[in-house]
Amino acid sequence: MTVTQNIEPGLDVIFPPSNLESDEPPLESSLHLQQMLLLIQCLNWWWRDINKINNYFVGGNMTVYYSPRQIKTKDFRGPDFFLVLDTENRDRNNWVVWEEDGKYPNLIIELLSPSTASTDKGLKKQIYQDIFRTPEYFWFNPQNLEFAGFILFGGTYQPIEPNPQGLLWSQQLNLYLGVHDGKLRYFLPEGQLMLTPEEYGVEATRRAEQQTQLAEQQTQLAEQQTQLAEQQTQLAEQQTQLAEQQTQLAEQQTQLAEEVSQRAERLAAKLRELNIDPDIL
Repeated sequence: MTVTQNIEPGLDVIFPPSNLESDEPPLESSLHLQQMLLLIQCLNWWWRDINKINNYFVGGNMTVYYSPRQIKTKDFRGPDFFLVLDTENRDRNNWVVWEEDGKYPNLIIELLSPSTASTDKGLKKQIYQDIFRTPEYFWFNPQNLEFAGFILFGGTYQPIEPNPQGLLWSQQLNLYLGVHDGKLRYFLPEGQLMLTPEEYGVEATRRAEQQTQLAEQQTQLAEQQTQLAEQQTQLAEQQTQLAEQQTQLAEQQTQLAEEVSQRAERLAAKLRELNIDPDIL
């Protein structure tokens, strides 16, 4: 987002050099650090193959210099997480507005802690609304899971209403934000949880194992089908052999019956030659 009017007009302003270092205090806890890195890592992962790969910048716990007066007053404002769209994706030590074509963050997320919650909800929110004009502002407490989001409407932050899943839509990300397993996570427009690179690797491994198991099962099934076909062939051969044996037996019985009949006829002829009535026997 570009805002240049916050630099006082009519003054001969001498801008400090752009190679300023961030001067932000360390994050409150390892939970806060892990949460910040999770947001940065997942967004870079999600946008790795998208055209936005070279036209956005995402920073964490990094000073945003928006006024030369900050150098004197040391009134530094470093969001825990911020996103700037339509800018060069390169390494930076900080975000210096006057060196970035007057661009301010498009989205800011503050990670609340006991020592920063009142500032994040009050003064910082006011600065992000009135000076940065950042379109979307979210805060999240990694310890008690408090989560809220605001969208700039008519110059004032208005609460973002959650969907039935309790997720808050971000127009700047074209993604949902929501709490999952104690972490602030991205969700796809359809509502599915965006996987981390590690989770994606685990899921890919699980799917590969399932595909391997399925291939093994299909191989076993093919082997069983081959064995069944061989058994059916053997059974057919046995049935053919049995049919041949039955045919041979029938032929033998026919031959035997013919032999018996012939013997009976010869015997009857002899008896008649001896003037013996065959019916007497």
